Amino acid sequence: MLAAGGHILGQLDPRMVKMTTSLSGGVGGTYQEMCGALSASVLLIGALYGRNNVREDDGPAYQLASCYRQRFDAEFATTRCGPLREQVHGPGGLGSCAFVVEKAALILLKLLAEQEEAA
Repeated sequence: MLAAGGHILGQLDPRMVKMTTSLSGGVGGTYQEMCGALSASVLLIGALYGRNNVREDDGPAYQLASCYRQRFDAEFATTRCGPLREQVHGPGGLGSCAFVVEKAALILLKLLAEQEEAA
C-alpha cells in the first residue's frame, strides 16, 4: 500500500512509512485483526479527506472509509487477516498476500477516482 500511498499523496514522510509497519499481518503479524492493506487504505482516505481539527466534519472521511470497507469485503468476503491468509495461502489459494494488496490498491484507486468525478 506504500506504493499506492506515494502515488496518491506524493512523497511520503518517513514517519508515515514507519507508522504503517505494524499494520501488516493483521496487526504485528498476529493474523487476528483487520487486513493491513485495508487498514493502510483507510489511513490514506483519512490523509486525503480527514479533518484537521475537531470542528471540521469527519463525514466525508467516514463515508469513503465505510464505502471502501464494503467494497473490500465484497471482493474478499472478509476484512480479517486470518481468513484472507487462508484464502491466499490455503489449498488452491492465490499464493501471496501481494495479490490482496494489489486488489486493495485497485479498489482504493477506483473509489478515489469516482470521488473526484463526483466533485
